Amino acid sequence: MTAAVILLSGGLDSTTTLAIAKSEGFTPYALSFRYGQRHAIELECAARLAATMGVAEHVIAEIDLRRFGGSALTADLAVPKGRDPGDPSQGIPITYVPARNTVFLAFALAWAEVLGANDLFIGVNALDYSGYPDCRPDYLAAFERMANLATAAAVEGRQRIRIHAPLMALTKAEIIVRGSQLGVDYGLTSSCYDPGPDARPCGGCDSCQLRAKGFAKAGLTDPLLARFAGADPR
Repeated sequence: MTAAVILLSGGLDSTTTLAIAKSEGFTPYALSFRYGQRHAIELECAARLAATMGVAEHVIAEIDLRRFGGSALTADLAVPKGRDPGDPSQGIPITYVPARNTVFLAFALAWAEVLGANDLFIGVNALDYSGYPDCRPDYLAAFERMANLATAAAVEGRQRIRIHAPLMALTKAEIIVRGSQLGVDYGLTSSCYDPGPDARPCGGCDSCQLRAKGFAKAGLTDPLLARFAGADPR
């Protein structure tokens, strides 16, 4: 089987991407990041998912993006609640982490060169997304061109990097249906930007809203929310 590096955040999209990579015959090497995010719940989810989904290896890389700030996910800034994440007039939200996907893909590229892998998978999406510039097809195409100029293996003809974004043209509902068909347990994932200490989703951030709408349109129950049904709100 062919090795591939999969960016795994512990969220719905990256987990579906991992399942797709496996279904296409790749041997997945999962890469997550402790980058200074304000909660570690997503990393706990990523570790559980990597174990249950049978990745060849799971690495959690350490980066401190808190030193730069500039995002509600890495600094003491309020996470927006109750926005319409599908309204482009609201602009790029404060939950955007400056250049995060570029940083993550650069680490994935380095690991891929060591593994002798040509394929990188990332769970970005251009339909139901929150306005992030590093989730667009032209961004990924540009990074792929750069990647093939950046490694010794590529320059010497031993590597040809391909960046796969299998969710790019799917709605959130389509992503959920696809993952469900592949047996993804979404109860093990976390999408919330501002979860409670018990991992309870806040329900109001952009990511929670997109997830809720996706499950509703797919006609499915979110198993993560089902865990908290009937419990006292935080």
